[in-house]
Amino acid sequence: MRSEQEANRAIRQYADTVRRLCMVYMKNDADTEDIFQTVFLKYVLSSVSFRDGEHEKAWFIRVTINACKDQLRSFFRRQTVPLEAAAEQAAPEGTETGGVLEAVLSLPQKYRNVVYLHYYEGYTAPEISRILGRNVNTVYTLLTRSKRMLQEKLGGEEG
Repeated sequence: MRSEQEANRAIRQYADTVRRLCMVYMKNDADTEDIFQTVFLKYVLSSVSFRDGEHEKAWFIRVTINACKDQLRSFFRRQTVPLEAAAEQAAPEGTETGGVLEAVLSLPQKYRNVVYLHYYEGYTAPEISRILGRNVNTVYTLLTRSKRMLQEKLGGEEG
């Protein structure tokens, strides 16, 4: 772990570079500040020794770019929309959505979990298997059975 003096020197020296790079990638102040903190936290916690100033600057640039790319690839970011865009969308019809949600909530817990994670949160079966600590094939089986149960409850056709 680096000293407070080292951290302060690095912030004075590289803060502008890190912020500019973040703005190029993230295009907003909030994400820029998050990445900025992440980068300097990594610096403080890292034990990397640098050959010279250029090597240190290159490290900051590389870590900043990687942190921005990781943030842009994150599941949370892919599954969200700005509030302005959400406000413009019409609310879903209550009766149809309510019936489906009611049917999902009436499933036994083990089925409800996989249905929720897959259809509502957008996780894949391998991701669900890691989250729940179950075998991937078990997750596929639970999804298939829950789909069949929902079809029976909602009166849908096999397909």
